[in-house]
Amino acid sequence: MTRRRAGMVALFAAALFALIAEPVAAQPAASTTVEQIWDLNMNLLYVAIPITVLVEGILIYTVWRFRNQEEPLPTMENRRLEITWTVATAVILLFVGVASYQVLASPYVTAESTNQAELQTEEVTHIEVQAYKYGWQFYYNGSSFDGTTEVTSGQTLRMPANQEVELRVTSRDWLHAFHVPSLGLKADAFPGQYNTLRTIPTETGSYQLYCAEYCGSGHSKMLRTVEVMPQGEYDAWIEDQRASSSGNETSDDNSTSGDMAATPTPA
Repeated sequence: MTRRRAGMVALFAAALFALIAEPVAAQPAASTTVEQIWDLNMNLLYVAIPITVLVEGILIYTVWRFRNQEEPLPTMENRRLEITWTVATAVILLFVGVASYQVLASPYVTAESTNQAELQTEEVTHIEVQAYKYGWQFYYNGSSFDGTTEVTSGQTLRMPANQEVELRVTSRDWLHAFHVPSLGLKADAFPGQYNTLRTIPTETGSYQLYCAEYCGSGHSKMLRTVEVMPQGEYDAWIEDQRASSSGNETSDDNSTSGDMAATPTPA
């Protein structure tokens, strides 16, 4: 096998791998967070695949070309080649570092840590997520600690589509972890501390929420649903829950939308 033929084979293999990986990236992202993460993954993949194919191609060619040579000779010194692969490695590492930093520094990807005082003084529309043994409680447009919230749910976390959502994740007892893989959301839930997640859901539908940190015998019970709704439906649901709350109804959204749960008493 000549070097030119080996190079063509390696190039064809790299193109084939890229074509296989492309349909995965072509799927619509459910949130801006997922979109940024997948864009980074694909950019790194486009760099990694040619390098992998090139290295493996050289290895296979070398093994085949010198398979009958019982006394292999050392490689001759080639400074031009050494400088070339040193510079190429530096360029690749610089690209990976810059691309990764741009995504990891995005507020839609990296969780931010805040404390309770900052939460109470900061005027931001948000959804407070409280984990407990063994379930979740969601407070909309207010804080459960200062009593400003009027809407709460325990079975389904609802979000408006195509609008920025800020989630403040905390825990009532010990360590849990809020995780919605399809939306690219994940944050540890610590008692007395808030981890803030920001995202813009772009696809309506239902997504799986679960606890990603083993927290005891009831860990498997912490499965919930995230419902991304059109803005109009979300606003109507919020107003409906407010009306029920102002009417001194003690039942949760089981009486209206079938997914509210009474605020549980932490263990």
